[in-house]
Amino acid sequence: MGEQQHVTFPQEVIDEYAALGVDLAAMFSAGHLGTRMGVQIVEASADRVVGTMPVEGNTQPYGLLHGGASAVLAETLGSVGSMLHAGSSKIAVGVDLNCTHHRGVRSGLVTGVATPVHRGRSTATYEIVISDEEDRRVCTARLTCLLRDAPGR
Repeated sequence: MGEQQHVTFPQEVIDEYAALGVDLAAMFSAGHLGTRMGVQIVEASADRVVGTMPVEGNTQPYGLLHGGASAVLAETLGSVGSMLHAGSSKIAVGVDLNCTHHRGVRSGLVTGVATPVHRGRSTATYEIVISDEEDRRVCTARLTCLLRDAPGR
């Protein structure tokens, strides 16, 4: 944890936000909760967001991945997808998150993949599947974000 995040966004998205004075890579590595938990976004578009998180440091007292840590990974990935869908004139704010935990994980990395269920003008919903290093499903989550006008835009 505490390592610099590697963030990959499509170049046209980077350019769009850069024209507004926003450095997307810095935005997603600047001390938010996901960064403190070691979340790394490795692929990002409105169609698919992929990220990883270490189990170590994110466990509950029994040594298993904490369900809240899975929720942080899910909300981070779904929010990024919603933000990219909405464009630079909007912000994505999570309003509903549901997580079903299927199995425990004690070590390694978990990987989350967020894909859209619904992408509208005012809301976006993403399903996030979190798997362990053996590609076994650990958690299935669904996030709905409200898409609000960005302040000052």
